[in-house]
Amino acid sequence: MGSTRKNLLKYAIPPVFWLGVWQIAAWAVGQPLLLPGPLAVGGRLLALAGTADFWLSVGATLGRVFLGLLWGALLGGALAFLTHLFPWADAVASPAIRVVRATPVVSFILLVYLWTPRTAIPWVIAGLMVLPVVWGALSSGLNSLDGKLLELARAYRFSRWKTLALIYLPSLRPHLSAGLLTAFGLAWKSGVAAEVLCPPDRAIGSRIQQAKLGLETADLFAWTLAIVALSLLLEGLLRRALERGQKA
Repeated sequence: MGSTRKNLLKYAIPPVFWLGVWQIAAWAVGQPLLLPGPLAVGGRLLALAGTADFWLSVGATLGRVFLGLLWGALLGGALAFLTHLFPWADAVASPAIRVVRATPVVSFILLVYLWTPRTAIPWVIAGLMVLPVVWGALSSGLNSLDGKLLELARAYRFSRWKTLALIYLPSLRPHLSAGLLTAFGLAWKSGVAAEVLCPPDRAIGSRIQQAKLGLETADLFAWTLAIVALSLLLEGLLRRALERGQKA
């Protein structure tokens, strides 16, 4: 009973403290247009969550983010193996991937806007942010592979698929898990940012843009709160799924 109470206090005190700070700041400002209080924002979030448009926008954004995560992870993984196995591929691809990693996401959004339809921009941008993260994580794992295990596989004449399944995948799983967790956070933030700058017909970013243009500050805070809550929830689910996969 005592440990349960300690855990409740441990997890309850930080949000209560920061909500209190938020409320005091709202009172000090005294203008809901500039800083609405947590109760006003919570009320708007509940009101928005009761509409079909809210869930359609959330579903559309999630679809774009996960599409970007998928293609970015697949291409990043393929390039990691390619650059590891072939020196010429590393010489050609590695500088380009590092440029992608160093370029601000806003620059990519504006450039991609010139070449792709508006609805495709969020998942293209999300994938571009994911690719170098997955590539870097898997490249690090491939470079740290135990050479003795590979010699053992050659000695026992393992097929390529058997070597991949029994040596590469178990050794790379921790690196891939860490890379995917980081990549998901980047995909989520960059995908929503692309929606704000190039708003599709239905998306979380589009609703944020509409709230800003209409000076609906409570709605702006409510959508932002929804983004944070969804990010924490999905990241927790992804971490749990990866941990279960690693144990299995």
